[in-house]
Amino acid sequence: MKNLNKTSLLTGALAGVTAALLTLGANTQSSFAIVLYAASALPILIAGLGWGNAAAIAAVVVAALTSAAIVSPWFALLIAVITLIPAAWLSHLANLARPASELGGPDGALAWYPLSDILTHLAVLVTIAMIVVGAIIGYDGTMSDQMIDLVMSALKEQQPLYNPDAASIAQIKSIFGVVLPMAQGAIWVLMLFAAYYVATRIVQTSGKSLRPREDMPSTLRMHRFAIFAFLGGLVLAFMGGAPAIVGALVCGTFGAGFLLSGFAVFHFRTRGKSWRLPVLWLGYLSVLVFTIPAFFFLLSGLMDTRRAIALSPAGKTTDTETKDL
Repeated sequence: MKNLNKTSLLTGALAGVTAALLTLGANTQSSFAIVLYAASALPILIAGLGWGNAAAIAAVVVAALTSAAIVSPWFALLIAVITLIPAAWLSHLANLARPASELGGPDGALAWYPLSDILTHLAVLVTIAMIVVGAIIGYDGTMSDQMIDLVMSALKEQQPLYNPDAASIAQIKSIFGVVLPMAQGAIWVLMLFAAYYVATRIVQTSGKSLRPREDMPSTLRMHRFAIFAFLGGLVLAFMGGAPAIVGALVCGTFGAGFLLSGFAVFHFRTRGKSWRLPVLWLGYLSVLVFTIPAFFFLLSGLMDTRRAIALSPAGKTTDTETKDL
């Protein structure tokens, strides 16, 4: 962590104001709300990655106070839990390093906190944040039932002959009650990781990065123990009630992490191939259009949980190599 000074605090304060303005913009632009909410993590990440923990903490505090003053303390608490604190924690983890010799590496080199652990932390953070937010707003599954009722009403208006029985509607509500938290958790992990990726590139381009640039196709994996969390979520998802909601959420957050890992494996294994670019485009388009192919990328991520640590010469943040654990 860089030393505490006026520059880091001022940078953090400016980042906090920017983050607060983005969240306020999300309240007025409902069509882009989720993008703006996720983008509010970007200033926090940039401040933390480039200027250290002091800047990240200052950014979180200023963003929360600004949101509380303009909107309400409850709103400030929600964005702090769901966006600001996870962003600050990710920047903290990304800046952690220790002598590589302590891990059996070469002398005179630094070993950086593994990207696999950062991604796993993100899944855990989003899971906890969603549970806290659900407890605050009193989420109990009725939201998904109301959404299904609205959809059914719209369908009946368009097609008067469409009249499903009560059992069919109850089954749809039961399925959607699990799918909704799963999708919410997965989307939020993907959005926050996208913000982390963009922030690292911005900070590295500016020359302020503490962490060296690493090869994500070879290092972006989930921790092997994350498999047990994912399997535990699957078990809970079939139990019904509140456990099913929590289980679906865990499946979504950790599944998104394994999905990102699967995409990284896809990039890594196609590297150097002449047909790489069209195949990459085809793979991503198939996931966006059909969704089902995402299952195969998820499996790929589950099957490859190696833990690679980026090494760099002490005092330098440019060239790196990786070491598998």
